[in-house]
Amino acid sequence: MNDKAKPNGAARRARGRPRNSDGAAPSLSKILNLVRCGEATTRQEIERASELGRAIVTDRLTTLAALDLVDESELGVATGGRAPRLVRFNADAGLILVATLDQTALGVALTDLSGKLLTEHHEALDLNAPAEDTLSRLETLFEWILEKSARSQKVWGIGISVPAPVQTPSGGLLSTSPHVLPAWDDTAYVERLVQTYKAPVWLRSSVETMAMGELHDGEVPPNASMLFIKVGKRIGAGLVVDGRLYRGAQGAAGLIGQLPVASNGRTGPLELLAGSDTIAREGQAAAKSGESTYLADILARGGEITSIDVGQAAQAGDPTAMEIMSRSGRLIGHVAATLANMLNPSHIVLSGSIAQTNDILLAAVREVVYGESHPLVTRDLHIGASRLGSSAGLVGGAAVVVDALFEPEFLSSWITRGAPTHAPEFEKVLEVTRAALSRPDFTDTDIPAPPEPAISSKTDLKTKDSDA
Repeated sequence: MNDKAKPNGAARRARGRPRNSDGAAPSLSKILNLVRCGEATTRQEIERASELGRAIVTDRLTTLAALDLVDESELGVATGGRAPRLVRFNADAGLILVATLDQTALGVALTDLSGKLLTEHHEALDLNAPAEDTLSRLETLFEWILEKSARSQKVWGIGISVPAPVQTPSGGLLSTSPHVLPAWDDTAYVERLVQTYKAPVWLRSSVETMAMGELHDGEVPPNASMLFIKVGKRIGAGLVVDGRLYRGAQGAAGLIGQLPVASNGRTGPLELLAGSDTIAREGQAAAKSGESTYLADILARGGEITSIDVGQAAQAGDPTAMEIMSRSGRLIGHVAATLANMLNPSHIVLSGSIAQTNDILLAAVREVVYGESHPLVTRDLHIGASRLGSSAGLVGGAAVVVDALFEPEFLSSWITRGAPTHAPEFEKVLEVTRAALSRPDFTDTDIPAPPEPAISSKTDLKTKDSDA
């Protein structure tokens, strides 16, 4: 992929604005999305799919090419006559910045407008540190990957994933910082990012972005209905219906960790009785009592028992560890079966380092779901572990931004202007965020300068998946 922007792109954007912008925007948007999604790749296919006349399609493609949004330089396969010119979406027209903030890890990436990762970096993070320190580090990494990419295209959008529900509208542009974490309540992080990069910002929870990543880059078909379950200290779910993420009225859909379950005479929330903290605690007790010789050896060597240790002991055949993992899997399976009977998904995908590396937990989930669900629900149901690692949230975060940028109504507002950063709605966001940061009571100037980035040149190096 060419890292350099086309030299005459800006000029073409300026020339490409149609005279009747308001009238042309809907048809331009319709054609661009047909091409972008691969539903039409030639002029003839565009005419059929869009139900627009040949003259209008020709005019709109000329405009889109002038705006540097499509390209017709490649020839297709001839079928009896002249080879048709293929219409391709120019995913290099702009860039997307993405970040995932977990309790113990920070990931950043740069993507093109198709959501393809161009550069990514992962490092350890203490999310309990002051919010200003984390935000400064995030900005440092964003600047670094932009400089490293050596691309002249502008940033069109920013996607941020956080380990908490995000109470924001599904598509609307953010002009203020929503509540995501208590320590961040007094930090104008959205306003800062909007003003620093002059681009819109979208926030989603980590389980939502991971679900979107699975849908876009995993083994789940694009139009599937999926129940995505992340297992860690917290247990949450992402629900995808017919290829679209369902967020609920307040953006809080999927808080299944709060559902009550019963185990060994105890009743409590699922994440309290089946999460990684409980797995580690039960493993520690088994090691101290000598019930598990495998875990006792780890403890004797001075190591603290973690949920990963328990999972490895179970994989090695330790009976006590196997029972701990199976018990967790059965509890998760009970909740998953209830949801499956109600939602009838085509796929259930488990994620998190525990679920992705432990066959015993996955087998227990499968056993309970298949045993407690209606035969029609399980007839074509696929239950498996995610094959995506720490990149899942980045891929999904980019997908969230791409979907928002090219949502038909928003796309129609900016397409004749050449970029979403020129949309009237976003220009209002720029004014609001600029005014917010200029308030006398705003203390952003007191934020310390970001530390020098101690970054490895191997940007594909990933940290171990967090259990958060």
